[in-house]
Amino acid sequence: MPIFRRFLLGWLWVCLLCPLTQAQAQGVELMAQFMKQVNSGRASFTQVVTSPSKAGQPPRQKTSSGSLEFHRPGQFRFVYKKPFAQTLLADGQNFWLHDVELNQITVRKQNQVLGGTPMALLTSAADVKALEADFQLRSEPAREGLEWVRVTPKAQDGQIQSLLAGLRKTDKGVELLVIDVQDSLGQRSVLTLNGLELNPALGADTFVFRPPAGVEVIRP
Repeated sequence: MPIFRRFLLGWLWVCLLCPLTQAQAQGVELMAQFMKQVNSGRASFTQVVTSPSKAGQPPRQKTSSGSLEFHRPGQFRFVYKKPFAQTLLADGQNFWLHDVELNQITVRKQNQVLGGTPMALLTSAADVKALEADFQLRSEPAREGLEWVRVTPKAQDGQIQSLLAGLRKTDKGVELLVIDVQDSLGQRSVLTLNGLELNPALGADTFVFRPPAGVEVIRP
């Protein structure tokens, strides 16, 4: 009986843990495939930013929407349409922020401002090995029809506390659909991509920023 009980308990552990281990491996594997197979992308997006509660007040939420295009390595264009019009563009050398309401453009060296941001994290690294030089990757259990990867900076003084990436494998390839970021100030930003196109042919001028006439350009 004791031998049988030990065998039974051992068999139960194998049955319980093996599916979990396989599920947890899936997220990092999909991230590796995404970074290997996807060089460019185009999608619309919704972004929900939740600020931490203060002085007993409930957390505040702000929802934005727009479109984005990216080309790896190091180029992306975010066009915010609601509630305010803004364009964020990284051309590989400079980062441009165009605030339409303020009629103002700020331009800075890309490597000075984007090192710890989510889009730089996912568009600058050549592959998962390069990503692992600065970040720890750990697969999370599947949920909501997606596989998840938790990305945590090895350095403790950056903007990002942790990032969750939600991915899904389809017959067209691996899609990155959700980027859920917790920053060092306790703010949470969830970016959801819709209608993602994998490896579209993007025009040569997609990531060229041309300041409109009459807009103030600031170079700090």
